[in-house]
Parts: sequence; C-alpha cells; structure tokens
Amino acid sequence: MAKTKFPVMKLTDAAAGRVREILENADKPAAGLRVGVKKGGCAGMEYSMDLVGEAAAGDDVVEDKGVTLFVDPSAILFLLGTEMDYEVTKFRSGFVFRNPNEVSACGCGESVELKQADPSMLAS
Repeated sequence: MAKTKFPVMKLTDAAAGRVREILENADKPAAGLRVGVKKGGCAGMEYSMDLVGEAAAGDDVVEDKGVTLFVDPSAILFLLGTEMDYEVTKFRSGFVFRNPNEVSACGCGESVELKQADPSMLAS
C-alpha cells in the first residue's frame, strides 16, 4: 500500500461525513472505502466504491478529514486531482466526483469518459 506525499483525491466535509456514516453502519468492520473506475455505462466508465477491511496490494491510501480511502492502483491516473463530494437534492442523493480528467459524461450522470492524468504535471 502506497502513501504518496500528495493525495490522489480529496474529500469535501459532506463526503467525509457520509463515508464515516457508511463505515459506522457497516455489517462488518471496515477499514475504509476503496474507490476505482470500471468499464460501463453509455459514456464508457463508471466510478466504483466498495467497503474493504484492509488495503489491497498497490492501493494508494488517502486519509482526509478522519476517513480513509483506498484508491485502486489501476484507477490512480484517472482519479488524480479528483474531489469527492456528497450531495443531497430533492430527487437524488449520492457521491459526486469533480474530476479534472473527465472528458465527457452521459446525460443521466451515471457514467463518464475519462483520460489519464499526465504524470509529468505532478512535478510542478
């Protein structure tokens, strides 16, 4: 499990509060939430989240606002610079990802097209 000097992702207070709530109400003890991306949806990719008891090999650990995210190693370049938020509206509640690597999103908002971040940009 890698812990970098800069976080791959950050959370808003609302997202951290919701992650904390999910962890506290889990059926079994969980160390955090694993965040990744998978192929799917009409735009090509979807964000994925799973409760996990421990980090998997290669996970990048993000500790922010008292909660822990484990970023799937295959998703790091897609999620670099992303802010995870939690929003409640009249018709929906859920996590929202503000991702600078997002090229487009489908009309329903469930899937996105992502490009990999340029690692050379990290040096600046």
